[in-house]
Amino acid sequence: MRVLIIGGGVAGTVTAMALQRAGHEPVVFEAHRSGGEDAGAFLTVMHNGMDALRAIDADAPVIDASFAALGVELIGPDGTVFGTREFDRGLDGPRTLTRAAFYRVLQQETERRGIPLVHGRRLVTATVGKQVTATFEDGTTASGDLLIGADGLHSVVRTLIDPQAEPPRYTGLTVVYGYTRAEGLPAAPGIYRMIRGSRAAFGYTTAPDGATFWFARIPDAERPRAEIAEVTPAGWREFTHTAFVEDPLPCAEIVAATGDEVFGGHSYDLPTTRVWSTPSMVLAGDAAHAASPAAGQGASMALEDAVVLGQCLRDLPDAPTAFAVYDRLRRARVEKLVAASAGNDVAEDRGWAYRHHLDWNARITA
Repeated sequence: MRVLIIGGGVAGTVTAMALQRAGHEPVVFEAHRSGGEDAGAFLTVMHNGMDALRAIDADAPVIDASFAALGVELIGPDGTVFGTREFDRGLDGPRTLTRAAFYRVLQQETERRGIPLVHGRRLVTATVGKQVTATFEDGTTASGDLLIGADGLHSVVRTLIDPQAEPPRYTGLTVVYGYTRAEGLPAAPGIYRMIRGSRAAFGYTTAPDGATFWFARIPDAERPRAEIAEVTPAGWREFTHTAFVEDPLPCAEIVAATGDEVFGGHSYDLPTTRVWSTPSMVLAGDAAHAASPAAGQGASMALEDAVVLGQCLRDLPDAPTAFAVYDRLRRARVEKLVAASAGNDVAEDRGWAYRHHLDWNARITA
């Protein structure tokens, strides 16, 4: 089958690889004209996400572009270490990398496998006849047997599948990410140092090249998207510095040592999506279920979706059956992960999430 995939991010590219391996003909349509060079922030692919990549032999490019995290150190508002947790060394991952690098290597791997990836195609609508026809903002169209919505938090495909779908929910947090190569900062090589400040939460790690990767989760009132988009790096730096300046912690020092590599925005989640599919359209990744970044599971859930959806469309007799089984296999797990992320408790043991294993050769039955 020819499958149109809307979205060239994590879910879209890896779904395309899985579908190709399952014997289908995917083509990916990405709204942005770049290959992800302008994507800010960074992310961590957890053990289960790396396992999903390995299931379709797509883990090596991600490993090459990232660095490992071996555990977490938990610090209270007064600077006291109140807990440590090592990640299970028997599992692959987790890996930290910039979002731009992640998009770039996944898109390059998609194209290396001979899968068409078309940039600058933003979906407007889709109609269903003998085939599904997607119409893009530039007036072009494309037709296929199926359409997969991997178009993120503000998914167009979600509203096509269910016009009454619940919108994303604001979590009450603004999340700011930054990088600095300033010398003399407290180092955290191989671990994430997670700090509970008096007003907000902060985390950082040190890359092998000495760069400090940091993030802050700051309680905040929701503001219009246009207003958020206009905040400058200096504005995000000041906003974050203010949240930690009164704490006897290195957070404010790290923020002050950061230049213009600062990226911020509101955090949203999608606890449940009532309808994931029609007979010819289906959702994957953040389009179906978006999590707060607290548990670091957003990318990993999308990677799991991609592999399982590929297996379902490989093994089951028709698309409606495949979509129903995909929903049944995925929904309870991802909704539990979204709920866990909303709890914002980094000390919680989530071994049940990390040890999830996918075997590409396992057969899916109805």
